[in-house]
Amino acid sequence: MLKSFIHKSYERLVCVAPAFGLSTSFFKGLKKREGRLCMSTLDQDQHFHPSCLDKTTLPGNPSDMVEPAKQPLQGLKLASHGGLEKAQEGGRLKCAKCGGSRMFFCYTCCSLVGVSPEEVPLVKLPFKIDIIKHPNESDGKSTAIHAKILAPDDVNIYTYPCIPDYDRDSVVLVFPGPRAVTVQNMIQSLTERLQDPGAEPRSKRFKGSDSADCPTHGGGQMGIPRVADCSDEGKGAESKALPLKKVVFIDSTWNQTNKISTDERLQDLLQVELKTRKTCFWRRQKGKPDTYLATIEAIYYFLKDFHELCLGQVYTGEYDNVLFFYSFLHSVINKAKIAAGKLEK
Repeated sequence: MLKSFIHKSYERLVCVAPAFGLSTSFFKGLKKREGRLCMSTLDQDQHFHPSCLDKTTLPGNPSDMVEPAKQPLQGLKLASHGGLEKAQEGGRLKCAKCGGSRMFFCYTCCSLVGVSPEEVPLVKLPFKIDIIKHPNESDGKSTAIHAKILAPDDVNIYTYPCIPDYDRDSVVLVFPGPRAVTVQNMIQSLTERLQDPGAEPRSKRFKGSDSADCPTHGGGQMGIPRVADCSDEGKGAESKALPLKKVVFIDSTWNQTNKISTDERLQDLLQVELKTRKTCFWRRQKGKPDTYLATIEAIYYFLKDFHELCLGQVYTGEYDNVLFFYSFLHSVINKAKIAAGKLEK
């Protein structure tokens, strides 16, 4: 019975993995030894941060045991994952648009695959979001596509060097740096810019910086009619009186961010940094601290901080569904690690 459970868990994770950019070596490293699954040395490089573990880790030396960490992604108000679970059982399908083998959605066409529109939440955001993706960032490994699928009316993805022309008085760039302000001080800083008659001139526009010359990822069209959650209706109204209209995120490995963040077209934008939080991303970059967030995590935490610190409202899960796909895969990987003996139930 136990072997059957382990085998099924392994099969399901192998099936879903390519849709979220997990390397095949991760699964080739799962092998049976002494009646249980164990991880090869290749897999040991893909560590979970302790804050992402559901239970106490099980190192070989009892003295290395760590206390159970607070469970991540708990208490979120999410739509049912029933549709994703059913699609996972059915396996990968071909995208009707590009023919690529996909699960849940096509990260190339920004369309759902094997999941009905009614089974995926539609999130309404209080402002527009632009994501500037590094050309070397693999679509299949990026979490930015989650935002485009879940909030298609409010999110656009551009591939660098395409960057639209931005209004410095109403657009901010989420990126840490010596000039960055906190989310709490962001609105005040934008307001001061509007009132400052001696504001610096805007950067010279590059060729191809017009929105018309910068096609969005996937054509910017979902082609899928969906109805937004009732709880989201009118949630963006409060921000209409605020100067903030758009937020820009960079989607790239941290080693590649410098080229985009230092681009002249972004230099006039107010930089905003998030307060310190730890990532739960399963593809942590070697040598980087656990405070380096995945793109979808950064988007979620910015929305949450904006709601609480800028609108002054109690957060009651208004944007939790931004993590709809992310939380599901996190759960799938945790279950696989339990089956592999890496985590205790």
